Amino acid sequence: MGFIEDATVWFSGFIWGIPLLIIVMGGGLFFMFYSKMSPFKYLRHAINILRGKYDEGEEEGQITHYEALSTAIASTVGMGNISGVAVAITMGGPGAIFWMWVSAFFGMTTKFFTCTLAVMYRGKDTAGEVRGGPMYVITEGLGKKWKPMAIFFCVVGLVGALPIFQANQLTAAMNSVVGPIAGYDPADSFTLFGSQVSVSSLVTGIVLMVVVSTVIFGGIKKISKVASKLVPSMVALYFILVVYILLQNLGGIPDIFASIFSEAFSGNAMLGGGIGAVIVIGAKRAAFSNEAGLGTAPMVHGDSKTSEPVREGLVAMLGPAIDTLIVCTLTALVILGTGVYESQLGAENSGGLLGVTLTLDAFNQAIPGAGGYLLSLCILIFAVSTLLSYSYYGVKCMSFMLGAKYGNLYNYIYIGTIVIGAVASLDFVVSLIDSGFALMAIPTMISAIILAPKALKAAKDYFHRVDTNQLTDEIK
Repeated sequence: MGFIEDATVWFSGFIWGIPLLIIVMGGGLFFMFYSKMSPFKYLRHAINILRGKYDEGEEEGQITHYEALSTAIASTVGMGNISGVAVAITMGGPGAIFWMWVSAFFGMTTKFFTCTLAVMYRGKDTAGEVRGGPMYVITEGLGKKWKPMAIFFCVVGLVGALPIFQANQLTAAMNSVVGPIAGYDPADSFTLFGSQVSVSSLVTGIVLMVVVSTVIFGGIKKISKVASKLVPSMVALYFILVVYILLQNLGGIPDIFASIFSEAFSGNAMLGGGIGAVIVIGAKRAAFSNEAGLGTAPMVHGDSKTSEPVREGLVAMLGPAIDTLIVCTLTALVILGTGVYESQLGAENSGGLLGVTLTLDAFNQAIPGAGGYLLSLCILIFAVSTLLSYSYYGVKCMSFMLGAKYGNLYNYIYIGTIVIGAVASLDFVVSLIDSGFALMAIPTMISAIILAPKALKAAKDYFHRVDTNQLTDEIK
């Protein structure tokens, strides 16, 4: 396991170099200037779409606008916003948060283009169901000769969709909070294939596997129904807790923002990182947080019931704004405002990333006695909703490659890796998922950039109809 872990960590650092940074952040910058930021003018219209004002009823597709965004957000507003922010701060310092913001801002236009294209160039699977996603954008939009790139996306998508990070961090939280109450020691372990396996982590992984199995085999309709109920409640509860904590330290918030801005352009001497390293860390963690440019969101939004591709692109734009610009920022303010970040630097430098345990320390310090339990409830909802959504991405990739009737085979792989994620190290799971996401971004961004003129033409037409009140399907 040592060699595999070392190789995975090395490859993650290698693939997330300057070229990929240019593809992800540079691609977002290109979309922003190419569209002249026009989609941002219609964010209020996007909210009205989400409210159901323009629902189209019997159009082709599987789910509504709201269910599509809820499912996409369920996979993004999750552990990446709680433990992912902690990982970003312990790796790159407060400055990494600034570059997460920048990446999210670019990511909004990236999601607009990629999700608009996902509806414009939908295809049908072997069961005759209308489907969307980068694989269909490539084959339907660029042509069958590009199919090898679509297959490549699906292969690496099977890795990027694995649930190991969510399982790992939920297990860490349960061990930290529930362990002392239940009277078990997370250090208790046994040897399996030459590696030490925590007994409590293994048990948690098995329980998670059973819970997730009861939903994911029901397909996207069942997943979206569950996600649409979980997402609003989990965001609201987390928001209330964070605001309560921040109200205790209002005077310190300006200093927190000052440190974020200053270290964004100077790096963090205590962590040994320069500005280049901080940018890369921020971009990686933002990509994990909002998944803009990776191709996951287009797989969900491409299945929405709509005949207006631009409409779905506008709804998709709201995702990065909610999960990175709002939720991740709130998490960062708690971690930096409570001071746990500075007190834990020595532990980080001694080896290993700090994820959810750092955020738990912050909540315990801000709300003594109850903070850890309340956050654990949020973590449970975040992690389970994300676990449900991610499975669908892998199923779609498998279905595209092998046929619709074989797509659900991925779910068996998926639930099995929940247990692996629960007992693996955080360094390994972060590096593996980062590698999968990086490789997914290459075909997603290349196809979106090539087809950007098609999306922009559709956008101009739609925006003109909005401005001149020519939308005929509005529900009065």
